[in-house]
Amino acid sequence: MHTDVLIVGAGPTGLLLANLLGTMNVPTVVVERNKSTVNAPRAVSIDDESMRSLQAAGLGGEFLKIVQKGYGSIYRDPSGRVFATVKPISKVYGFEKRNAFQQPELEALLKESLSRFPGMRPLFETELASFSQTDERVDATLIAKGIKHSVSAKYMVACDGGRSTVRKQLGIPMQGSSFKEPWLIVDLNSTRNRNFHTEVFCNPERPCITLPGPGGVRRYEFKLGKGEIREDAEQESFARKLLARFGPDENEPLRRVQVYTFQARTAAQWRQGRIYLAGDAAHLTPPFAGQGLNSGLRDASNLAWKLAEALVGKPTDSFLDSYEAERKPHAKSMIKLAERMGAVMMPTSRLQGALVRAAFRCLGLFPPAREYFAQMKFKPKPKFVSGLVVKDGRPQARTIVGSLFPQPLVELPDGVIHLIDDLLPDRPVILAYAERPEAFLSESKIDEFAELGASVFGLTPEWAKAVDAGFATGRDANRLLATKEFLTYLDYALLLRRDRYVAAAAPLYRLDELRDAVRLIRSAENRQPSQCPSAATRPLEKIF
Repeated sequence: MHTDVLIVGAGPTGLLLANLLGTMNVPTVVVERNKSTVNAPRAVSIDDESMRSLQAAGLGGEFLKIVQKGYGSIYRDPSGRVFATVKPISKVYGFEKRNAFQQPELEALLKESLSRFPGMRPLFETELASFSQTDERVDATLIAKGIKHSVSAKYMVACDGGRSTVRKQLGIPMQGSSFKEPWLIVDLNSTRNRNFHTEVFCNPERPCITLPGPGGVRRYEFKLGKGEIREDAEQESFARKLLARFGPDENEPLRRVQVYTFQARTAAQWRQGRIYLAGDAAHLTPPFAGQGLNSGLRDASNLAWKLAEALVGKPTDSFLDSYEAERKPHAKSMIKLAERMGAVMMPTSRLQGALVRAAFRCLGLFPPAREYFAQMKFKPKPKFVSGLVVKDGRPQARTIVGSLFPQPLVELPDGVIHLIDDLLPDRPVILAYAERPEAFLSESKIDEFAELGASVFGLTPEWAKAVDAGFATGRDANRLLATKEFLTYLDYALLLRRDRYVAAAAPLYRLDELRDAVRLIRSAENRQPSQCPSAATRPLEKIF
């Protein structure tokens, strides 16, 4: 077999990567040693960034049918009293910040969706036996039902989990630490707990987290104490004793009872030649912030379009290395967030727990601090300081370059409203943010950027109606950009990458300054403009 990309591992990261590559018309082979996708519950929380990635893969609407949207967290002291709440309501990226789901349902959807793409070959019950690489390709030997097969790919991505065989064969070590404390995970088929939100019991004697799920399921996570061993903890009687202590679910049917020891580690390098690591193969995140799976889906979103560009261009090493340069710092920041949240959930003594609760109560007296916590503003936003971005000269704290662009609801001139990503083509976009974007964009200028492979979209602020202008335009209908941060970019052109990060920015009267930035993110050496599908070829889902 010959293909462009070989993906090893059909978990959420590998399957999303395959779906994204499929939308980009990239021939792909997916190898998975198991018979099918998982049927046991694993990850249960998905965030707004990941929802946006599923939207990019054309699956946002289908996935919304199987999630519980917009839940928060309630923090309780040892007596059960609430001392802090997190209930975010903003939808900066077009979706709720926290959503409950079942991993088997997500993986099944991602697997079934691969049938949309004629160049896709998912191979289950197939194991990677060996591989080697040259400057031009990766050669791999696969074994399916005892028969060997050879596949040649231009790139290979290892999404084969925390015990990654590919990573080990490449000799890439993991750096970081493991948590010494094991946790017991108890998944229930039904629940009597009527709480819509996550409950966090910050009790030094027995820290516990209970999380809601779609369709009336629920998860409990209990920290095990000294002397409590796996063999005893995984007994049904032990689990039911703990359930009785933290709610009304003592007698509910058990779906899974399993002990885990969590890790906080990252791979020393994420690329070796034409081989990449992604998901748990590249980083392992403690579960306390619900970011393990989400970090892997961010990997897929970042890597997919870069592979698509590299396959039709002549990419430099800096282009190929930008995946690690951009993703690794943010993955590490999520690991640190999880560790900090774990410290809140797992006080080592009653005194430490009391001090933590007192600090939260003091913060609650100040509205900005209360808002910061309640709206999850403590979660590190994805923002690149290196990689495929061109700085605009503003201080790092005030620039939007390197940030994931928000996803406002956009009202078209005919009054119909869509999420902006559903209106943009899968290619770089020059976003002209102005009251009258048509005043800055001549037909010849639009044609110049089209030759470079970039489209143009005019976005007006919420107070200015968009008009037909010879190119696509719309209005910020839900005031998402009506903030000080974005109003300082009024009358600017923002260059959005295919993953909707802001690659560069320039005043509209200096639009030509973005030409080199477009070339940077298109790996455009000696190549024809890409044949990416335009928004007009994709079905749109009306919001109103």
